[in-house]
Amino acid sequence: MRNVPSLEAIHQDFAPKGVQFYYIYKSLAHPETNGYVAPVSLEERLMHVAEAQRTLGTKIPWLCDTMENDVKHGLGDAPNSEFILDAEGRVLVKRSWSNPDELRADLEKLVGKVDRPTSIASLNLPTKKPNPEASTIASGVLPKLELPEQMRPLVVETVQAGGEPFYVKLRAEAEPALLRDGEGRLYLVFHLDPLYHVHWNNLAAPLKFEIQTSSSATLARSAGEAPKVNVEADSDPREFLLEVTLMDRSKPLELTVQYFACHDEEGWCKPITQTYRIKWQADQDGGSVRRGNRPRGTAQNNRRPEMGNGPGRNERRRPDQRPGMNDPPGTANRPIAGRVVSIDAEAQTITVRLAGGPEVEYNAASARLMDADGTLDLEQLKENDRVMLGVTNDKDADGRVVLRRLMRR
Repeated sequence: MRNVPSLEAIHQDFAPKGVQFYYIYKSLAHPETNGYVAPVSLEERLMHVAEAQRTLGTKIPWLCDTMENDVKHGLGDAPNSEFILDAEGRVLVKRSWSNPDELRADLEKLVGKVDRPTSIASLNLPTKKPNPEASTIASGVLPKLELPEQMRPLVVETVQAGGEPFYVKLRAEAEPALLRDGEGRLYLVFHLDPLYHVHWNNLAAPLKFEIQTSSSATLARSAGEAPKVNVEADSDPREFLLEVTLMDRSKPLELTVQYFACHDEEGWCKPITQTYRIKWQADQDGGSVRRGNRPRGTAQNNRRPEMGNGPGRNERRRPDQRPGMNDPPGTANRPIAGRVVSIDAEAQTITVRLAGGPEVEYNAASARLMDADGTLDLEQLKENDRVMLGVTNDKDADGRVVLRRLMRR
């Protein structure tokens, strides 16, 4: 929502001319940002809308997409798209990425210029911090797991039993090899949901989970317990990495978790038992997590034992040691063939599984994207598209090779 101040100023100028503005709340493009995690009900989505209004101070009204993300899919699945419709609902302008300057120019052509454009400073937008109560609870007390590269979010469903909210949200991610070849690692992470203002009670038993025996997969272990923590309360996620052999992807795993949650303001602390169902399919609406300085492994690493929160010891390969990353392969003279694995339009990156090689994440910010019909936007690419890549010899600050061009075949 970096464009909010500019959009609010445009709203201030053009609403009096009869232009109606709306934000649409869709599935989170980057869950875990500011601690917020994917909601599991329409009620929780509306709570997120209220939180966005509180922290951003928006005057533009909000619309909320369904839990099935019908609007998101209907509008093309871009994470930050922008549309101008006429009174009959016809699309006059559409962008895969919101651009306030272009939006203002479009509206000036359609309904006329304003005499004195509103400045952002004059809006006096609030500077309220997201999730302010989190700063009062200890965090960073558990080391983060080292994860394989390019984990894919899986579809996770809640199994409602009783009237308690899901104070803890489960995110499940699979190593690409697990979904592709049937053998790999499954990452489970349990996040406290800041909407409910709860924290872990470390004076009680730590979080435990158990996976019911299933014919869908064989797990090296089907239960886990979070480590003991030396502070009375904290808000860190509880993480686990499991080795899995997948046998029948049509049958989900069912996971039951037990934990103690406390709400200091309301004065309660109680044990909670809840159930989740994990499906063996990538969640197209699961978003991508920005994990910052977390230690990362690679898909080519030797396997490690399953673990809970704690340091890993994987030996990492440098990007220039991976097949297909060096010159001459992948240069303008010798393009690389591959298939699209994932696209992050906001970060301007694309992950491609190279023919006969690994999955590689590229910086596509300055790339020329084409297909047989002409140029493409990054959001128009789809998973499993066949592509030919031409790369530069440059790398960005995160070690990603800079993509020069991409041709969809």
